[in-house]
Amino acid sequence: MSEQRANRRSRRSRSSNLGTDIEKDSGPATKGVEGGLLRPLTQSDMLKIDQAAWVILQSVGMSEAPSIVVDSVCAAGGFLNDKGRLCYSFSLIQDALSGLKKSFKLYGQTPGRELDLTGTKVHTGTGGAAPLILDIESRTYRETTLKDLYDSARLIDGLEHIHFFSRTMTARELDTVKALDVNTAYASLKGTSKHVCTQITEAENVQDIAEMCYLIAGSKEAFIERPFLSVNINHAVPPLRFDAESCRVMAEATKAGLPVHANVYSQVGASCPVTLAGAIAQTMAETLAGMIFAWLINPEAKVVFGGRPMIVDMRTGAVSGGGGEQALYMAACSQMAQYYELPNSAIAGATDSKIADAQSGYEKCLAVANVAQAGCNMITQSCGMQANLMGCALEAFVIDNDMLGGILRTLEKPDINADTLALDAITEVVNGEGHFLGHPETYKRMKSDFLYPETADRASIDEWEASGAKNIRQKALIVTKQRLSLAWPDHISEEIDLMLKARFDLRLQS
Repeated sequence: MSEQRANRRSRRSRSSNLGTDIEKDSGPATKGVEGGLLRPLTQSDMLKIDQAAWVILQSVGMSEAPSIVVDSVCAAGGFLNDKGRLCYSFSLIQDALSGLKKSFKLYGQTPGRELDLTGTKVHTGTGGAAPLILDIESRTYRETTLKDLYDSARLIDGLEHIHFFSRTMTARELDTVKALDVNTAYASLKGTSKHVCTQITEAENVQDIAEMCYLIAGSKEAFIERPFLSVNINHAVPPLRFDAESCRVMAEATKAGLPVHANVYSQVGASCPVTLAGAIAQTMAETLAGMIFAWLINPEAKVVFGGRPMIVDMRTGAVSGGGGEQALYMAACSQMAQYYELPNSAIAGATDSKIADAQSGYEKCLAVANVAQAGCNMITQSCGMQANLMGCALEAFVIDNDMLGGILRTLEKPDINADTLALDAITEVVNGEGHFLGHPETYKRMKSDFLYPETADRASIDEWEASGAKNIRQKALIVTKQRLSLAWPDHISEEIDLMLKARFDLRLQS
C-alpha cells in the first residue's frame, strides 16, 4: 500500500471515530432560517407587475362572485362593472394591503413547533392531496385511504426538516364530503403535533373542524391565540373567476378564527398568460382578491398569500412541476408576496417522476432550493409527492427530509469573525500534528455545524458493497418501516380523544 493511500485511510478512520458519539438529533437548526438571497425580479420589475395587478383588480375584475363577496367588497368601495364583474377600488386595495397582517405565527399542538411567518423566514412542509400511493409492501400504486393519510402524518412527525403537515393524500374510501373534511382534519391532528394545513370542501363543515380544534386546545380563545390548524382555500378559478363555495368556506373559517391560505392555482399558457410577467400579474390579482375578502370579513384574520402559477408541458398540455421554469415562477411569486410584505407560501417539489429516483431528486431539489433561497415562508409539496402530485411514496418523505436539511443548511449566513477565521488554530496545527481532525474546535463544531443524512450514502465502495450495496430507496424503505413501527404520537390525550370520537363521526382505525 502506498504511503499516500495509507494516510487517506488513516484520516478517514480518525474522522469516523470523531463522529461516533455525535447525538442523532444534533446539528444546526433549519426551521425559520432566513432566505431571500435569490431575487429574480428587480425592483422595477416588481413595480410593473404590481401596477398590472392593480389594473386587473380595478378595471377587469373578478367574475362569478357569490353574493357574500359582492356585498362585502361593494360595501367597502368596490363595484360591479357593466359586464357584471366585481372590481376593487384603489382605496380598498390600498386599505387592505395596509390592514392585512404582515407577520404572524402558526403553531403546533406542542411547544417548539411554531412557524414564524415573518420576512423571509423559510419553513418546509408536505402537501398535494394525492389520490394514489406507492404501496410500501407491494410497490405498486393504489388508491389512498384515511390510514395512509394518518401514517404519513405519523411519519413526518419525527422528520426534523419537515416543519408542517399539509394534507398529503385524500381518503378515497370516505363516502360523503363531510366525512372527508372532518376525518382528514382529525387524522392529521392525531398523527402529528406539527402545524396542520387541511382543506374544507363545504362551508357547513367549517364549524365542526373549528369545534374539534377548540376541544383540543381547551377553548376557542386558546386556539385563536395559538392556532395549530389552518385551511387551504382555492378561492379563485383562473382566469379571474371566484369559486363560490370556497369563498363561503373562507368567510366561515375567518369568522371562526381559523387561519386561511388564499391559494390560486393557474396553468401557464392555459388559464393564465404564457409569459412570466403576465402569469404572475394575473395570479397576484386573483390572490389579492381573496385576501381582501378575508380581511373584510375579519380584519384580524391570519391570511397566507398563496399564488401558484403552474407550468404546463406545451407538448402535451399536462401540468409539469419538475422543470426550472416552475422553480423560477415560484421564486418570483414569493418575491412579489414579500413586495407586499405578506406571509406567503408556494409549491415546490412537484416532481414528474413516479418513484424516488434521480429524476425525483434533481427536480425536487431544483425547485425547493430556488424557492427557499427566494425566502418563501411556507414551501408546500416539498417532500413525499410523486407523479406531479398525483402519487405519494412514504419512503420519499424520508429521503426528502435529508434533501430539505441540506437545502435549508445553505441558507445559513456564515459567521465571519476573529474566532471563525481561526488564525491561532492554523498556526498551531501547521506547526504541530499537521491536520485539524483532532483539534477541539473540530470536534465541537461537528456537533453544532453539520447535518448528517439518514439515508444518503457516504460510505466507501468497500463498505457499501459489504453492507449489501443498497440504493437510497431500499435504505429509505427500511427506515420508513422502522419509524412507522415506533411512531405513535400521544399529544392528544385519551380523554380528549374520547370526547372527539363521541362528538364527531370519526372513521380512523388506529
